[in-house]
Amino acid sequence: MQRPKSLQRKRWLQKRITIVQSATHARKVRKVFDVPSLGIGLGLRAPHYNYILEHRPPVGWFEIISENFMVDGGKPLSYLDRFLEHYPIIQHGVSMSIGSTGPLDREYLKKLKRLIKKTRTPWFSDHLCWCRHNAHQMHNLLPLPYTREAAMHVAEKARIVQDYMETPFLLENLSSYVEFTSSDMTEWEFLTMIADKAGCGILLDVNNIYVSARNHGFDPMDYILGIPPERVVQMHIAGHTDFGAYVLDTHDHPVRREVWELYRAACRRMGDVSFMLERDDHIPPFPQVFDEVLQAKKFHAHILEPARDPH
Repeated sequence: MQRPKSLQRKRWLQKRITIVQSATHARKVRKVFDVPSLGIGLGLRAPHYNYILEHRPPVGWFEIISENFMVDGGKPLSYLDRFLEHYPIIQHGVSMSIGSTGPLDREYLKKLKRLIKKTRTPWFSDHLCWCRHNAHQMHNLLPLPYTREAAMHVAEKARIVQDYMETPFLLENLSSYVEFTSSDMTEWEFLTMIADKAGCGILLDVNNIYVSARNHGFDPMDYILGIPPERVVQMHIAGHTDFGAYVLDTHDHPVRREVWELYRAACRRMGDVSFMLERDDHIPPFPQVFDEVLQAKKFHAHILEPARDPH
């Protein structure tokens, strides 16, 4: 009797990860940016605000969605001020649209820089995508063709953004559901080319790698091995929804075992970088999310143990 394809795929992925882990040990990686490793972080979401402020759980840092706080005043900034008293805050954007063919939105950048000065974030990030055409905002993270022309276009914009902000800028890989026939390189080659040409960093989303690998049939370990460790400053990990024939990056489930295993390999290659757990839908009470953070903390410490200097 032939095994189901899903079982064959999981066993193949586990074997591939084990091979890489045995050859690639956790190590200290010299990064292009002199920024701290903040340990385990969590996305700061409104349902948890009051609990966090009351109990002050021992989370290393929180990541905010920049656009939620790019306002002139009101309750969002009032809450942000209170969080800044107790935790490092890292900014993560969703609407810069750095891959759009049009020019950068200067008003958006002015507001973003004002927020960066307020939070004193040691780095900030956005997605390697486009989401705006002229004045029309798609409210979705749309992929780009992986061509040299597109890479040079994005790299020039990323260089301008980083210079203007005077703060390290990271680009995050997407979860992908379509491919372009015009692409002439892999996604990891595309991301690496942009980061090298722009002089920016990488926010490596491990769950997105897994989702895209499942959807497009490539080996996720090729992606991990193809990314320059010195440019990875932060990693994301999250849950997804598996529909069998395809996978959606939904951020509404606990992290799956196969993604943890992929993260294990990524962490051993990239070294000790700030790591964040994402939960954006079907958000449970904070103690339940924090339990997963504590599991992640133990997991993180264990896989980095070989990289630590015993002296």
